[in-house]
This record gives sequence, C-alpha cells and structure tokens, in this order.
Amino acid sequence: MVFVAITSAGLAEALRRATSDDAIWCGSDAISEVDYARLRRPNLSRFSYSLADLELDDGAIGTIEEHHPGQMIWIEAPRRA
Repeated sequence: MVFVAITSAGLAEALRRATSDDAIWCGSDAISEVDYARLRRPNLSRFSYSLADLELDDGAIGTIEEHHPGQMIWIEAPRRA
C-alpha cells in the first residue's frame, strides 16, 4: 500500500500505520527538507512542492503510480476550513 500525506499530522499518522512494506509520499509542507533528511526512512519520499494546494493532479499521482505500479494508494483528505 502507498500512503500520501498532505499535512504534517497526516504524515505522522501514516508513519504510525505504515508497515515496512508500505511506501509513504508527502509534499514539502508535510515535513521540512532538513527533517526529511534526518528521518532517514527508506520508504518515505518527499515531493519538492506542496500537495496542500493541489488537486493531486495526474503528475503527482502518476509519479507515485510509476514507482508503485498496481498498488493501492491511500490519500489523506484533510478537513477544509
């Protein structure tokens, strides 16, 4: 399974729930570049741009599908204000 975290809270939840076989992807606003490098989690990938303001276009999802073909993708749906 692949988790896509939009927020830092969503990333924390994905990190808690993911098994060693699961992949986690997030945007730049979910974790800083410094914290991402410090975390050193092999199955965690970070986009260099925010996913919060996007409609998770085909570019982001397409990239994830290329890296994890045929796997189910779970996407965080943060509450809108």
